[in-house]
Amino acid sequence: MDFWATASVLFKRWYVTIPAFLLTVVGAVGVFAVAPKTFISSSALVLTLPVTGGSVPSDPKFPNPRTNPLVSFDQGLSMTSSILIQALNTPEAVAKVGAPIGGDVTLKITSGGTNPEMMPATPFIVITCEAPTAELAHGIVVKVTELAKQELRARQQQVKAPPTTYVSATVVVPPTQPDEKKGSRMRSAVVTGALAFFMSLFAAFAAESFARRRQARRPMPPELGLYEPVASNGTRSLAGREG
Repeated sequence: MDFWATASVLFKRWYVTIPAFLLTVVGAVGVFAVAPKTFISSSALVLTLPVTGGSVPSDPKFPNPRTNPLVSFDQGLSMTSSILIQALNTPEAVAKVGAPIGGDVTLKITSGGTNPEMMPATPFIVITCEAPTAELAHGIVVKVTELAKQELRARQQQVKAPPTTYVSATVVVPPTQPDEKKGSRMRSAVVTGALAFFMSLFAAFAAESFARRRQARRPMPPELGLYEPVASNGTRSLAGREG
């Protein structure tokens, strides 16, 4: 069916189309209003070496040179970051900060990449939390940030590293103020509106089909079936009167 035929049906069955359109608008607004809100907060840490490096000099008379931690990154920090991220993503760790797996809180701890299975080699730890309330999202990010520092220190104590060589977790982006994530609510409203619009089209064509069937089944008036067509001499004969 072409565009004009469709438009003709919609205008002809306005008493079905208009209420369906209004229900579409109300449904979309209602979905947007009742859809659960989601707030997002994040923070970022970077692992740095101490100013004296990651090793202890064998001769105290010749100490390691003092360097700027922000310019002394090596592959070891990237490996330490990956180990720490794996430790923070365990079910026990996420449950400890209030974001158990399967709950209404989404916690992502990565090294900055979008694909956690292909973590880039960086010394960064990026923490992102999505929660139904702003306070919960911000609070979980704060807890994970502190837990990352504690876990890093515990790992170094576990391997008996010299305290002067401990790697530090420096907060480069403090836990941000939660921001409402409206994209999911808007998508839900758009999908609901689209479905309701197609349902309105279906209702209009269903009403048109019902009206045509009802008209086709309507009995023909008796006087239309009693007579045969007018003859050439202008007379009509009754149907079934022959013989």
